[in-house]
Amino acid sequence: ALYLGVRAQPAVRRATPSQTEGPFYPVVFPDDADFDLLRNGALNYPEGEVAWLEGMVRDLAGRPLAGAQVEIWQCDHAGHYHHPGDGDLADRRFQGFGRCPVAADGSYRFRTMRPVAYSGRTPHIHLKVKLGRRELLTTQLYVADDPGNARDFLWRRLDAAGRAALTVPFVRDGETLRANFPIVVAT
Repeated sequence: ALYLGVRAQPAVRRATPSQTEGPFYPVVFPDDADFDLLRNGALNYPEGEVAWLEGMVRDLAGRPLAGAQVEIWQCDHAGHYHHPGDGDLADRRFQGFGRCPVAADGSYRFRTMRPVAYSGRTPHIHLKVKLGRRELLTTQLYVADDPGNARDFLWRRLDAAGRAALTVPFVRDGETLRANFPIVVAT
């Protein structure tokens, strides 16, 4: 048998689709902006269903994006954001925004709640990936099998592959839910 010395090339991944930042990205970052959105300083947030949002951040070649930062923001259980455009209605016990460094293996993790719907939108969590001062990705993630998805104008704009990439199940794990959201970014 003749060996030609051809090596398999690493698979190039498809970048996670970007979506609008939305009107509620923080104007002023909260004093407490860590990975735990259910604890705002000394305040605990007892509302909603506790959920761990976790995953890996990789580049198009599959390498971990260590040193990057993931940010998330979402509304509270009553559908309000910590943002002047949403009035002063947000529950101050809910942090509403968090950031987490990407570990050497590419992993990130947030403690939050399962997102809820509000007027005109299906449940979603906004997400941004930064590397230094560069914003590499801004998107939204959606809850698999939520009946509101089909009515949501942003979710409907996605093609089938985009919907598959941005829609994840929130799976029961004892007392909490877990959602695994892998992120692929072009660097």
